Amino acid sequence: MENSIVISVNNIIYNLYRNGNINKAVLASARHAVSMASPQAQSVWPVMMAELQKPMLSQNGEPTYAEIATYAVVRLYAIHQQSIDTCVYSPSVNQYNEKSEGVSLFVALAGLRQNEDVKVALDRRVQPLLATTNVNSVINSLTHLVAILKGSQRTCKVDYARLANDLFQFQISYEQANRVRLNWGRQYFYSNNKSKKEQNEGKKN
Repeated sequence: MENSIVISVNNIIYNLYRNGNINKAVLASARHAVSMASPQAQSVWPVMMAELQKPMLSQNGEPTYAEIATYAVVRLYAIHQQSIDTCVYSPSVNQYNEKSEGVSLFVALAGLRQNEDVKVALDRRVQPLLATTNVNSVINSLTHLVAILKGSQRTCKVDYARLANDLFQFQISYEQANRVRLNWGRQYFYSNNKSKKEQNEGKKN
């Protein structure tokens, strides 16, 4: 299922970005619709559901883990992409399994955390997120974090497809949620420490 979600979200985002001819109407709907059940989200459905494989789609009307994760990430991408011409999404690994320019959202936030002016406020947003196993609370927190990242005008590209897979895994079980949270914590705190070390070494040289 992991590869399926990553591939599906990758295709959805590129279909919305359309080589710079951005589908602004659908992205605007996604930004204003908190969940895929909202009437405003209906314009997102054709783009989203055309790319999801049948096992990912609900059979009883209740959104599946895959649908929840996919819609949440499409909305996060829509928030980040607003008023930006270049695509804010990129895979972290390309089709040849080589490292690409995309980074994890939490690696991007770790870079932003180096700014002492935003560090305290950022930590106040991240730490409660890392302490909860409620997916709705996590998605709500991610929305605020993406808005902060966007407001910082950082030029990094985020691997939203991998984030969708993280959110899918998060919903499977308490144990899986803990693994995802721990991985996010590693990315947020370790990347920051590593960057600081490299900066200090550069100053010494």
